Amino acid sequence: MNDLSLKTTAEAPRTIAESQVVMTELVLPNDTNQLGNLLGGRLMHWMDIAAALAAMRHSRRVCVTASVDGMSFHAPIKLGNVVILKASVNRVFNTSMEVGVRVEMENPLTGTLIHANTAYLTFVGIDESGKPLPAAPIIPETDAERRRYDAAGIRRAGRLENRKRIEALL
Repeated sequence: MNDLSLKTTAEAPRTIAESQVVMTELVLPNDTNQLGNLLGGRLMHWMDIAAALAAMRHSRRVCVTASVDGMSFHAPIKLGNVVILKASVNRVFNTSMEVGVRVEMENPLTGTLIHANTAYLTFVGIDESGKPLPAAPIIPETDAERRRYDAAGIRRAGRLENRKRIEALL
């Protein structure tokens, strides 16, 4: 077996802190549009990577993006800014995990931090044949983690309800 071997048995619960990822990127000219702002697609790419790492860190298996929702752009990120992406698993359902990503931009000359973006992504751990596997339960420990855990349940219920309404139309 190699380092990417996948376990198929349920594992012990883990804390949210164990899944946390902090990624830092510098906005370079190739990352920007003609206004000097970070391209939304580039930011989404970075967010997907940070979220995937958090899901993999939690589940200890290869994870794939199942959905992206709730992406909110609060402020433009400029050329030369530092982008700090903070990702952690908010909640585990059966095979799926909701990962929240908070993006902050830092002006490296002043140290000023601004909350620039938030997104919620759903990931699924898979086996070697691409089949979903159960994920280890997650334990929220702080008040903030419990709020994010509860909010993830509400977002999931909304996604499932939307899916039912769309399927009824088809």
